[in-house]
Amino acid sequence: MKKIISGIQPSGRPSLGNYLGAIKPQVSMQNEADVTYFIADLHAITVRQEPADLKRRTFEVAAWYLACGLNPEKATLFIQSHVPAHAQLGWILNTFTQMGELERMTQYKDKSKRHSSNINVGLFGYPVLQAADILLHDIDAVPVGEDQKQHIEITRDIATRFNNHYTAGKEGAKPIFVVPEAMLPKAGARVRDLQNPESKMSKSIDGKGTIFMEEDLKTIAKKIKSAVTDSGSEVIYDKENKAGVSNLLEIYAVTKGMSIENAVSDFNGKGYGDFKSAVADAVVAELEPTQARFKELMKDKTELSMILKKGADKANIQAERTLAKVMKKVGFVPPIV
Repeated sequence: MKKIISGIQPSGRPSLGNYLGAIKPQVSMQNEADVTYFIADLHAITVRQEPADLKRRTFEVAAWYLACGLNPEKATLFIQSHVPAHAQLGWILNTFTQMGELERMTQYKDKSKRHSSNINVGLFGYPVLQAADILLHDIDAVPVGEDQKQHIEITRDIATRFNNHYTAGKEGAKPIFVVPEAMLPKAGARVRDLQNPESKMSKSIDGKGTIFMEEDLKTIAKKIKSAVTDSGSEVIYDKENKAGVSNLLEIYAVTKGMSIENAVSDFNGKGYGDFKSAVADAVVAELEPTQARFKELMKDKTELSMILKKGADKANIQAERTLAKVMKKVGFVPPIV
């Protein structure tokens, strides 16, 4: 099976947009590939964090993924800092990465502007640690959006540079790293703000236009029924002229697991009132068991902690195997046992 990895930073509160657009399609990959998910707490500290908040959010991210259907018997789930080889390989790969490459990274430029009071070395070297995250686990493909493609490109460059340095001209020498491909994840809903459908639903903006995963179900239904539509009455999919209606149709279709065309046909001859009520009912039906499972995992973290430990144990085996190969190639003296 193709090996895939996905890292999730423990930041913010997950919204319905995060769930339908990223979490749900990512979790579905476990049925067709060997998938590794990790909570990227090492990456998170490139921006100052409150320790208690970071710890809580790390558990919450894991709990949400499990509540949304991640099966630890099919996929591997662990906390990044529980696998020390990520940081160890990151340091080695720093020596195979050029300053100019990192200076060109778009995300570094953007984050430097947003966090101008804390432009730290970790923020600058973020892509190298991300390369280590991927290369440690012999990953074939990484699901990314447009804003992350550059990170996969530099990972490929680092892997190729390392492989070439230690195998060029050496007959029979095998490359250490699998050079990964970028892959577009399965399309989820591009959920827009319920009050301003011209903008995406943001987990950092609290208001009537954003639905957070942990919100009271009655509040969620109320927000959907209050969503902006337009002055017409026909339920059709037209993102340019009916952005609000189209947004709700996408939410309904992805939640119900159907095409947009079938979603539209469900509302032939029906008005906005019936339409919004049906969307609200679909979302509530989807989130009710998810919320219940999330609360169960967070109330008593014994099960959650054991799943994360099991995932880290499994990830450490693969990571240490790769790291040992790298250290041998570099010429480091192996640990004395």
